[in-house]
Amino acid sequence: MKNTLYLAVGMPRAGSGWHYNLLHDLVVANGGADAREIRRRFGLQKILTEVNCNIGVFSTPRVLVAMVPVVFGNSYTIKAHAAPRELIKRLIEGEYVKATYIYRDPRDALLSAFEYGKRMREKGGCNAFSHLHSIKQAIDFMKDYVRISEEWLSCNKVLSIRYEDLLMKYQEETDRLLDFLGINKRKAEVSAVVEKYRPGGTDKRQKGLHFVVGKTRRFLEKMTPDEIMLCDEVFGEYLQRWGYE
Repeated sequence: MKNTLYLAVGMPRAGSGWHYNLLHDLVVANGGADAREIRRRFGLQKILTEVNCNIGVFSTPRVLVAMVPVVFGNSYTIKAHAAPRELIKRLIEGEYVKATYIYRDPRDALLSAFEYGKRMREKGGCNAFSHLHSIKQAIDFMKDYVRISEEWLSCNKVLSIRYEDLLMKYQEETDRLLDFLGINKRKAEVSAVVEKYRPGGTDKRQKGLHFVVGKTRRFLEKMTPDEIMLCDEVFGEYLQRWGYE
């Protein structure tokens, strides 16, 4: 296996933790390194944060530091929500980085963010979404990530995955992912990873997974007609372009 940095990018609340752990464990099953161990060995705790080794922004210094383990003969997987920048695009074009991007109907994603933030506030805690006190605020929050989504979906050599497809057509989508990665799907270790993350069979207590078997188009039940209309005004072009009703 060519030494490679694998990149799992996702829209927030679009199964990005599920996506990251699936990609990470497939890379490990194919002979790659555990990203948490790479972070420890190379002292990357300030660059790759949280349980899923999130790089934050794709600034040149961060990307170059993340590439150091690759130069020293390692393949490993990191996570991001940020927009692509010139250096990471060039590394993807040169196939030093293999990137996948997962996205979701932004109406369901922002609803999930709003609800997750509310649950955290009720527990007295704080997270990336706990400042969202209304659907309107959640819509404003999601605007930037829809713009970022457009950037990733227009990148060459990036595999795009719809959350809804991964949820409903899991085997087909994981086969497509394995083909993109160049991994033999018949290897026993690979098959075990695919089964581990199959919807309905996942251990939801696993730290860092962030996946609950979801329901699509929940916004129709949870949002008011005015909120749905506002979503259509804000995200209408994106929804049509990427096949959402």
